[in-house]
Amino acid sequence: MLYRTIPKTGDKLSILGFGCMRLPQKKGTPGDGKIDEHKAIELIRSSIDQGVNYLDTAMPYHMGSCEAFLKKALSNGYREKVRLATKLPPWSVKKAEDMEAILKAQLNRLGTDCIDYYLLHALDTKKWDKMKRLGALEFLSRAKSEGRIVNIGFSFHGDIDTFKEIIDTYDWEFCQIQYNYLDQLNQAGTEGLQYAAKRDIGVIIMEPLRGGHLAGEVPEKISSIWDEARIKRTPAEWALRWVWNHPEVTVVLSGMNEKEQVEENIRIAGEGTPESLTNDEISLVNRVEKTYMQLMKIHCTGCRYCMPCPSGVDIPVCFEIYNIYHMFNDTKTAKTFYLLRLYGTLGGKPAQASLCQKCGKCEKICPQGLPIQDLLEDVADTFETFGVKMLASVAKLFFAFQRWGSILRAWRVDKHK
Repeated sequence: MLYRTIPKTGDKLSILGFGCMRLPQKKGTPGDGKIDEHKAIELIRSSIDQGVNYLDTAMPYHMGSCEAFLKKALSNGYREKVRLATKLPPWSVKKAEDMEAILKAQLNRLGTDCIDYYLLHALDTKKWDKMKRLGALEFLSRAKSEGRIVNIGFSFHGDIDTFKEIIDTYDWEFCQIQYNYLDQLNQAGTEGLQYAAKRDIGVIIMEPLRGGHLAGEVPEKISSIWDEARIKRTPAEWALRWVWNHPEVTVVLSGMNEKEQVEENIRIAGEGTPESLTNDEISLVNRVEKTYMQLMKIHCTGCRYCMPCPSGVDIPVCFEIYNIYHMFNDTKTAKTFYLLRLYGTLGGKPAQASLCQKCGKCEKICPQGLPIQDLLEDVADTFETFGVKMLASVAKLFFAFQRWGSILRAWRVDKHK
């Protein structure tokens, strides 16, 4: 296993991190989040035994059960072998006191005295403004001074300007961004990766395989390009090696749920040195990226000139998810993203396509000349089904219940001290 260093602390992390959002589930229970604990513990401990020392989780993962599961998985001395990361969910914070209650509950569920890497979860402009207003930065500093948090960071799903603002506002040790060869200009992108690294902030990468879409079976047009390579690699290996080729990257998270995935990823990580791909290999990846872009249904570059929308629609995100649906033919993932990111499920105001009032402002300033109003109708027809709307209502109730559950658990911890 190769390791890279968090610049501000000297902490050495395995370049492959174990993402715990997609742990194996019990057979016959698709979608309900029930973890196959025996299988998941074997995978996690096997990866640790082979050098992985960074585990990433969060309150919502596996319908709220993941943190408590990791307490079991990291028993028998495994907790001392890893750096454990979890996140403070902005959508569960209604007032400043909630942050304290949530952290106490997380420490209790994880069975640990401190969290090695603690993140503000899934920040964008609205969540960032909310957390600043409620004093999150002061709370994090206080928790760190008390030894309950070791390193402070944030994960991000917004635009580059907001990313830079967040980076410059606080003395972060690390951040977490979505990055792969299709997302070089999306969200924080390459510019954000380099911006953080120049300020000695460690960068954790999520979605290096775009939710698995860049691995396994790929379109014929893509596989024919990979076949031209002198050194044959799987699509997953190309995608991971491309991310690790960037010296600014510290850790790449992978949501592994099969033994074969663990073995393959650890093998690939053993060769993931910075700037190890040749110019010809990088050119090959660039051709794959361009071919995928040609398969996009909507040729939106994510420049965000159309924003803010007077009606509140997040136009670039609507188009991004619509493209995922068509490029990879993955209805389940696309609808899940739409539900979580555009229905206000994770806090903030709804921003789905159907909110469009056809004012036409966006079309007048779109550099690509896209018929945005008509395209938003297509997005709404695709995703805003009765089932998705019902799931959105259920998800909001779930996160509200999770918030109150955390507060209650924290109260019980205090009561028994």
